[in-house]
Amino acid sequence: MTESAQHSPWDLTPLYSSPDALELTADLESAKVQAATFRADYSGKVIDLDAAALLAAFQRYEALSELIAKPQLYAHLLFAADSGDDVAKCLSQRTAEFANLMSRELLFFNLEIMALPDEQYAALAADPCLEPYGHHLAQIRTFKPHTLPEREEQLLTLKSLSGVDAFTRLFDEISASLSYEMELEGEIRKFTGEELLSMLHHPDAVVRERAFTTFLEKHQEQEIVIGSVFNTVILDHSQEMELRGYDGPMAPTNLGNELTQGVVARLMEVSEQNYGLAREYFTLKAKLLGLPQLKNTDIYAPLPGADKKFDFHEARDLVQTAFRQFSPKWEEIISAFFDDRRVDIYPRAGKSGGAFCMGMTPTYLPYVLLNYTGNLRDVATVAHELGHGLHFVLAQKQRLVNYHPCLPLAETASVFGEMLLTRHLLDTEPDKGVRIELLCAKIEDIIATTFRQNVLTRFEERIHAERSEGLLTSTRLGDLWWEENGRLYGDAVTMIPAYRWGWSYISHFIHARFYCYSYTFAELLVLSLYRKYREEGEAFIPILEEILGGGGSRSPGDAALLAGIDLEDPGFWQKGYDYLGELIGELRELVGG
Repeated sequence: MTESAQHSPWDLTPLYSSPDALELTADLESAKVQAATFRADYSGKVIDLDAAALLAAFQRYEALSELIAKPQLYAHLLFAADSGDDVAKCLSQRTAEFANLMSRELLFFNLEIMALPDEQYAALAADPCLEPYGHHLAQIRTFKPHTLPEREEQLLTLKSLSGVDAFTRLFDEISASLSYEMELEGEIRKFTGEELLSMLHHPDAVVRERAFTTFLEKHQEQEIVIGSVFNTVILDHSQEMELRGYDGPMAPTNLGNELTQGVVARLMEVSEQNYGLAREYFTLKAKLLGLPQLKNTDIYAPLPGADKKFDFHEARDLVQTAFRQFSPKWEEIISAFFDDRRVDIYPRAGKSGGAFCMGMTPTYLPYVLLNYTGNLRDVATVAHELGHGLHFVLAQKQRLVNYHPCLPLAETASVFGEMLLTRHLLDTEPDKGVRIELLCAKIEDIIATTFRQNVLTRFEERIHAERSEGLLTSTRLGDLWWEENGRLYGDAVTMIPAYRWGWSYISHFIHARFYCYSYTFAELLVLSLYRKYREEGEAFIPILEEILGGGGSRSPGDAALLAGIDLEDPGFWQKGYDYLGELIGELRELVGG
């Protein structure tokens, strides 16, 4: 790939040639006609279908769902690449509204499956021809007690367009539109949010704190809008939970994740019991930096002399090599992302922040968005997002209804990819200082994806609980944020004043209720899977590929059992933190203290 191609956004022509392509309009029109026909053929008649007829209905439903999804996925990628582009903005809204309309049109199908008498449902589910849909059928029935009549479900879906979905979109647009100015090296410069956040890895402590403060204070300037978005999203969730008869705000997430509240509670409790490991590391990191105590802007600071930068060619080669050493097939899959130009690499104004992999459908290949700035953690992000991409490719053998893994399994390949990269770097790096840096980076990553995500989940629990009593002011949101982070940091880390606004930019709170504990789950699960790989070698590869290739066709518990892991084992979660303790011990031995 040429350097100019790397700097340009991804190639979306495999989806549509342009935003005004005739094929896009034709797909929207065709989907509308097919949805009406599907409804006419099956509405009120699902109860009369035998297994073969229900199979045919599912196949039509999936083909139609993919036709509906394709324009919206295309528009989402356009919008992510440039949220300031009016064409992308309008198409994104148009396709979102169309998808909302189609979901209301097709809503009856799942509702009628839910309404089947238990005996009839059991007979259908046991028929061999419906075996590929068995898990999906079971998941549909799981939500039966919390599902409303069709007309009410349609109204909720309709109102979401001008309600919670509109506020979510507003949050995204506000976030992407923010521009920042900060003094650096004696002059005022303009920065993107991603560039400021990347300065948490800057060698100068003053620059780190100034950059994060500038970023957070810009969000504080949007206090009215962001506060309103949070309050509206939380209130909407609360009201819907009441309508559906859930016993708590996290209940639908747990149900969708196929995890009991007991498993989730144990995961979070064990995480909190191990907060001391994070504080032990923070104290060691302060010593490495020559500081009496860390500020929270120092946690990801580079060690003295550790200022190595990686150009993207080097990062790509490192990731591909790490994946190839595990499996040549894996390298081939991730290399195709670059060969096909399905990666948007560098930050720019208007581009969505952060990084993501957009899983499409079993027919269309996934895309990756990065905001690469060249530090070691950016290299790890490349491995993480391409791990997601690998996961989506391996799952393309599944039916559409089983394609996307549930949240706790969604991070499995991405975190495993990071582990492969870290091991490759540690095995090939002769310099002791660089090895120390690599260990620090891995430990900090585990802390961020376990303890920090636990903090975020506890914060989210508290804001949902308090919002039920009345409006949450931005001050109160900041207090709750401060308290939960303080439980992790203890006396080992001082939080900068602007960090009271640290909650305001985290999109997971807006896009997906209680998403964050899935990172903790995935990290600890992957630590166990990686240990098994180190013990079993190549014999473990087919097991992991079976887990990943299953997509969403298995529950997390069933997927883990393929590798001999029992999520109900009280000691399972602790084993992951024991491994973290070993890494901290290895680091302490290297630094001699």
